[in-house]
Amino acid sequence: MATTPPFRRSPHHRGIKRQRKVKILATLGPASRDKETIEKLLKAGADAFRVNMSHGDHDTHRETIANIRAVEKDAMRPIAVLCDLQGPKLRVGTFAEGKAFIRHGAHFTLDRDPTPGDDNRVCLPHPELFGILEKGQRLLIDDGKLRLVVIRAETDSILCSAEVGGAISDRKGVNVPDAIVPVPALTDKDRRDLAFAVDQGADWIGLSFVQRPEDVAEARRLIGGACALMSKIEKPAAVQSIDGIIELSDGIMVARGDLGVELLPEQVPPIQKHIIAKTRASGKPVVVATQMLESMITSPSPTRAEVSDVANAVYDGADAVMLSAETAAGQWPVEAVTIMDRIAVSVEHDSTYRERIHLTQTPPDPTTADALSASCATIADTLPIEGIIVFTGSGGSARRVARERPAAPMLVLTPTLATARRLALLWGAHTVTTKDIGSFEEMIAKGKRMALRHGFGAAGTRLVALAGVPFGVPGSTNLLHVVTLTGNELD
Repeated sequence: MATTPPFRRSPHHRGIKRQRKVKILATLGPASRDKETIEKLLKAGADAFRVNMSHGDHDTHRETIANIRAVEKDAMRPIAVLCDLQGPKLRVGTFAEGKAFIRHGAHFTLDRDPTPGDDNRVCLPHPELFGILEKGQRLLIDDGKLRLVVIRAETDSILCSAEVGGAISDRKGVNVPDAIVPVPALTDKDRRDLAFAVDQGADWIGLSFVQRPEDVAEARRLIGGACALMSKIEKPAAVQSIDGIIELSDGIMVARGDLGVELLPEQVPPIQKHIIAKTRASGKPVVVATQMLESMITSPSPTRAEVSDVANAVYDGADAVMLSAETAAGQWPVEAVTIMDRIAVSVEHDSTYRERIHLTQTPPDPTTADALSASCATIADTLPIEGIIVFTGSGGSARRVARERPAAPMLVLTPTLATARRLALLWGAHTVTTKDIGSFEEMIAKGKRMALRHGFGAAGTRLVALAGVPFGVPGSTNLLHVVTLTGNELD
């Protein structure tokens, strides 16, 4: 097997070229949404930015997205914007004193009475829950800090026993891990936020608390192809329906926060690996998220366990790893991205990395496009290839090549800015917008010029080019060519 050749930068090189293939998705918030900090995050290693619609108003988000686009223009690098919808979060009502205490082993009632609660009861303003819960099922409150078990469920009240008691306060979240909750995946707020995100030109929409494929289908209908759809897997029901959810989604996020609340802690790591493997096999991007460098919200350096957590996601072949509060509200946002970048680069330079990411089998489908994409990876593993040039309109060819996790990075050339931005979350893809090509000769000449400009080698470097004839026709990938740079293509 050929080793990846040492990096050689052309004197014509311009722009940012990462020394890793996994991408970094950074959440923006009060600590980081200004243009200056976004620039620093991009230089530190962020490839895409998440806007959390759970916090802030549309005016704030509009300004944040405008800042991202301003940085994108200055950097001459396509940047993905993911607008993450809040989803149907369940919460308890209020308490007469703002808080209460549920004794361990005591009975506690959740009811439909809006009267402020006390140590014995509180309102649960979600009527749909009263018709589905059964004896023995669990309700987890405040991210699982309190655990109630249903004794008796009636039309207006749910009598529970406190398996784990403790302090409870106004509007704490409720998780129901043992039942499929009959609530729509999109609330009225989500629909308003979705319309706003589409209007602002978001590249990805994050769909929260998906339970079944039908939730994804509804969101797709509302999006209408304007954005790519990333389904967040954070409920046990979604894990059970993962195949159907992946099929209807453009990407998957393993959102381990709520998933870790509703499942036993020891169940989350194998489920994470299972979801990554299935999504990779589909050729769609998969993001690992939540609490990756959590301690860096307040500390300038992560714990060793957090470093291992990030490293394991990279070894598993995830397309991207995500930072949440670390960059949105933490004291060290740029440092968090910098350290995540260093972890990823270190892992990808490990001599066992190539072997580990190929523990997941991704056999190509019986199509010409898939066979050629797999051949790109084989050539890159056999010859000293420094890059794979992929010409694509929709991004499909780039996703097929990325599925194979080739040894060489991809230089993805597309005439469509929306495609370039969406592919900013794809493993190994360095995307560039360029005018469409019209002939084989033009393809080779343009591919060579762009390779020199973007740091994919110098004189004597060999590259693989993948495209389709007739040019400009989606789904026509049928041409693979190995080229050698002379170094004077820009003269």
